[in-house]
Amino acid sequence: MLTSKWAKLAVFLACLAPLANLLWRAAHGDLTANPIEFITHRTGDWTLRFVVLTLAITPLRKIPHAGQLIRFRRMLGLFAFFYGCLHFGTWIGLDKFFDWAEMWKDVQKRRFITVGFTGFVLLIPLAITSTAGWIRRLGGRRWQWLHRAIYLTAIAGVIHYYWLVKSDVRKPRQYACLVGVLLAWRLGAWLVARRQHRSGRSAGRQEPATADTA
Repeated sequence: MLTSKWAKLAVFLACLAPLANLLWRAAHGDLTANPIEFITHRTGDWTLRFVVLTLAITPLRKIPHAGQLIRFRRMLGLFAFFYGCLHFGTWIGLDKFFDWAEMWKDVQKRRFITVGFTGFVLLIPLAITSTAGWIRRLGGRRWQWLHRAIYLTAIAGVIHYYWLVKSDVRKPRQYACLVGVLLAWRLGAWLVARRQHRSGRSAGRQEPATADTA
């Protein structure tokens, strides 16, 4: 199923479903009494969801027969950036009407906007360098280090959401738990790999001595 040539198309169309839902509701006048706020919140939700989905691919692919999930990680990451652009664009165009001075004041003074803006800016180089050509230019190791910025984006997104809602923080806490689990898994995997690497180096140093005494 995951290796089917239609799988990527199916995932692509599924990723467009939130946008299709927004357009449908807009066409039928069903964007609530405050449509700008509704669009801003909905696109922000989906930005964070796609960031979490992107982070989830690496641990999920360790499940037997789920290795092909890696095929969809780049697409999910780009959709996180896409919905981030819609979220940020709604704030710029519909909320602030391209008043750059007013927007800059908000970025400086309102902490939830500051951290949200930071998270979005961190997504930009990740989207730009998501192609195979950029992997070759940067080299695999440097490319991987750069793309670890998504960890900071995820943390910034959770903080942005938490500071935004102020009172009912149940959903931000749910996202915080998900992001925390995904980052903790990565930390655990890194520690295991580091320990194995050290064990391998120690064994390599001991082999000549064993041979000499044999």
